[in-house]
Amino acid sequence: MESLAVSALGYGAASLTTLSLFPQALKTVRSGDTSAISLRMYGLFTLGVLAWAVYGLVTADGPVIAANLITLVPASIVLERKLRASWPGGPSPRRGSQGEKS
Repeated sequence: MESLAVSALGYGAASLTTLSLFPQALKTVRSGDTSAISLRMYGLFTLGVLAWAVYGLVTADGPVIAANLITLVPASIVLERKLRASWPGGPSPRRGSQGEKS
């Protein structure tokens, strides 16, 4: 049986790493600029998060399940934006974003 302190540590660590993705996702959604984001990195990262979520479900590990299902949301948003921008004729960054003249 897992102690309360160990569970709290797991959920605390999961919260910190999960919350770390939201600023990037918000910045990407607001600016529309994905030019500095690696498609390979975000693709692999998102696939890894999905794999960890499945692992957490199989092992019934609460912190792993919670962290990875929540992390999947901003990771998927950023990946989707990057994929759209990578397609021929995909959206370009909005006016005033990095790399564009205002």
